[in-house]
Amino acid sequence: MIQGLGERLQQKRCNLKLSQKEVANAVGVNPSVISNYENGERTPSVEVLVALASLYHCSVDYLLGIEKTSRASIDVSMLDDEQRSRLQYFLSSISK
Repeated sequence: MIQGLGERLQQKRCNLKLSQKEVANAVGVNPSVISNYENGERTPSVEVLVALASLYHCSVDYLLGIEKTSRASIDVSMLDDEQRSRLQYFLSSISK
């Protein structure tokens, strides 16, 4: 089992207030399989890992422990040009 994967999976699920059954239904596995992932007894397949990352709004790299932070993604398609410009300015100022 990949070190810390189970804890990250459980943390993301709990943050979204989802049950193991809800997650299992969303990714197409049995609820006991989600429990096994979170307890470190099984490792998800690549397909399930990608589905979990999508459901949890994070990267596969985060779930695997490669990325140390769970970066939130935001959809900026509804922003106008001025709003995008302000957001870009803000993000560049905090990343310095």
